[in-house]
Amino acid sequence: MPNELSWSDFTKVEMRIGTIIEAEIFQEARNPAYKMIIDFGAIGKRKTSAQVTKLYTPDALLGKQVVAVVNFPPKQIANIMSECLVLGGVVGNGEVTLIQPEREVKNGTKIG
Repeated sequence: MPNELSWSDFTKVEMRIGTIIEAEIFQEARNPAYKMIIDFGAIGKRKTSAQVTKLYTPDALLGKQVVAVVNFPPKQIANIMSECLVLGGVVGNGEVTLIQPEREVKNGTKIG
């Protein structure tokens, strides 16, 4: 498989579960996206954007728990500084389905 990771590489990726507490249309983004704030419990709230507009509305995102990588350095996206990367499956035609826990868990729960 190309780009194989070592176990050591994988353990550096910090994935956590958080709850989306704010979501709105990201007018300034080049591609259709939402600006979101996600609550990760003890590690705090993080801003991000996600191109999930084909399958979700901002109202439908509120309260959803998602999985995100939280240890990337901040990245400038249009006029916001993204502080995490929400994970999803790309199912075709730009449709992204969010990766979610099967039941509600404490915000900040580590994925391992």
